[in-house]
Amino acid sequence: MGLQDIKDRINAAAEKAGRDPSAITLIAVSKVQPLDRVGAVLDEGHRVFGENRVQEAQGKWPDFKARFPDIELHLIGPLQSNKTRPAVELFDAIHTVDRLKLARRLADHAQELGKSPDIFVQVNTGDETQKAGCALSEVDTLVQACRDLDLPLKGLMCIPPIDEEPSLHFALLAKVAARNGLEGLSMGMSGDFESAIAQGATHIRVGSAIFGERVPAAQ
Repeated sequence: MGLQDIKDRINAAAEKAGRDPSAITLIAVSKVQPLDRVGAVLDEGHRVFGENRVQEAQGKWPDFKARFPDIELHLIGPLQSNKTRPAVELFDAIHTVDRLKLARRLADHAQELGKSPDIFVQVNTGDETQKAGCALSEVDTLVQACRDLDLPLKGLMCIPPIDEEPSLHFALLAKVAARNGLEGLSMGMSGDFESAIAQGATHIRVGSAIFGERVPAAQ
């Protein structure tokens, strides 16, 4: 596997679904990846990357952004309320807004800094107690709150339960997004992104299939 292999699979999945591949953004998930691997993918021409933690991204991306000003950085992991200001400063999109308190803090910092990342509301489509995400019953309210706060809301995000058919959750997320007049669908990872594309994904998140197996930091 590698970057070109994933792009070829995206193109094939889009063609099968009757979709334009250019409407699908590939987020290369670079969390816990060595700098040389990230640099190699940048050298291949890819510019859209995803990180799970604000602190790791702060240490990794400023130097890369100085060399490659067109990098687009997405936060795809849970965001703590005390990390909202650096998140607004560093990221171009945040996919994990799942509560009103977090939305309010992001809006405050956006006002303060005069800019805001694109926002996706994370939905817990499987109602899993251990997983982050807004409950299905609360999505419409949170979406409206983000709009009332003048946040640039682009869409919804989900991570299906590992023991359930992902396409059912992708279809559900698409239905909820359509009900709220949202076009962005951040869904699909290495093992199921073709299914996500078939259900309308606009952003897919692929890591180890591009970079190789993750290398956890030493404890």
